Amino acid sequence: MMNLREIESVLFENKRFELSPEDIKRVNDSYCFLESFAKDKVIYGINTGFGPMAQYRVSDSNLKALQYNIIRSHSTGAGEPFREVYVKAAMMSRLSTFLKGKSGVNIEALLLLQEFINKGVYPVIPQHGSVGASGDLVQLAHMALALIGEGEVFFHGEKRPTAEVMKELNLKPITMRVREGLALTNGTGMMTGVGLVNLIYAKILLHHAIAASVMINEIAASYDDFMAPELNELKGHKGQMTVATIMREMSEGSKLLLKREVEMYHPHSEKMFDHKVQPYYSLRCVPQVLGPVADALDFAEEIIVDEFNGVDDNPIVDIDTKTVYHGGNFHGDYISFEMDKIKIAVTKLTMLMERQLNYLCHDKINGILPPFLNLGELGLNYGIQAMQFTATSTTAECQTLSNPMCVHSIPNNNDNQDVVSMGTNSAILAKRVIENAFQVMAIHYIALTQAVDCLKVRPKLSKFTAKIYDDVRTLVPLFIEDTTKYQDIAAVTDYLKNNKYL
Repeated sequence: MMNLREIESVLFENKRFELSPEDIKRVNDSYCFLESFAKDKVIYGINTGFGPMAQYRVSDSNLKALQYNIIRSHSTGAGEPFREVYVKAAMMSRLSTFLKGKSGVNIEALLLLQEFINKGVYPVIPQHGSVGASGDLVQLAHMALALIGEGEVFFHGEKRPTAEVMKELNLKPITMRVREGLALTNGTGMMTGVGLVNLIYAKILLHHAIAASVMINEIAASYDDFMAPELNELKGHKGQMTVATIMREMSEGSKLLLKREVEMYHPHSEKMFDHKVQPYYSLRCVPQVLGPVADALDFAEEIIVDEFNGVDDNPIVDIDTKTVYHGGNFHGDYISFEMDKIKIAVTKLTMLMERQLNYLCHDKINGILPPFLNLGELGLNYGIQAMQFTATSTTAECQTLSNPMCVHSIPNNNDNQDVVSMGTNSAILAKRVIENAFQVMAIHYIALTQAVDCLKVRPKLSKFTAKIYDDVRTLVPLFIEDTTKYQDIAAVTDYLKNNKYL
């Protein structure tokens, strides 16, 4: 069993994926049991066809060919290939299932998957092809294709023939025995792998959104009581309380946030206050907006990590009861639901960042900054005006992409697969939303640092937000004249992705 932090350390920190002696024994026992058990019985996918072809018995002389056939026949993916980190996560997910000893596969398959993970060999897996119900048949077939020495892989960032890379690394393709072909292709490994990476990135985004929200409230000189525990504990929502707590920690030492008891809780003679008594919702309601995001991601973590650590194969080989169970653990609705919820949560987060960005750009709303944070000559120079276009259009795309995928079941496979999850499609759309969110966040961070310089308040920031300011300014220096900004946006996007916990 692995938790999210352990999974992340293999994915992003190059920690090796290790198999224990107990793991190897469990897998060997499962394989030996199935090899013996299957000799005189009819078992799906071992001596029958697949899917609606299961009604056809396959002769003993063709059993190995059957396992190769499912891999080759289902390698039909289309579109852009998944980036390496998503493939690595999918291989980890498939290996995790096999380690439970419920698949009846030979240890050879696990050892080669382990070598691929640890040596950085990534099968070329197209993004399109899965309906997410008999698992990710098409994408996992492309993974399996590499394990039998066929197809292509990415190695050191270069796409090369699998056989060539395996020869270079002195690795041997696996051979088909009882059910390796079906086991390798039949499960939720691809959607789970993409889901894990999405979850990790979404949690990074949430952290950055909380930090940005602290900084913008500093810039606006907001009253700090919207973060108070006495206020946020009253609704009883864990996420809201967590966000408010993190905001208080991040804002510690700030000389910009105001105390209401100091500024307002005494007699006043003014008929109108220049400074807003309560800031706009995009500043004041951060715990209430990002709290549900935090709760959604925490619940998603529980579900996705359970899926990673569970058995998503079919049939299931059970040594304890000495039988083979036929069912639907390959069905991807758990992942599909969570991916839809994650993309909705991240879109809501992105909308909040876009509204905060609008506050910084709109001089008549903020009342303290030049239009579009323009430090040059108005009319001649344009500040971040065009960057806001990019942020707004990208946020709008997130909103459209956030329509749920899990309700779009389309029967196929001669109606054998009559209700499907579309889990991988949902994960891919969530991936796109997350990538968009990082771009919007990058533009917002550039705007925040520009606003700090407009007001000359760097010395008054909290220690936490001052560090963010310094990091971003290292990448994007203060600008007055108009210059191209697409490279700056890309640089800050990379910074945000790679600074997971600031």
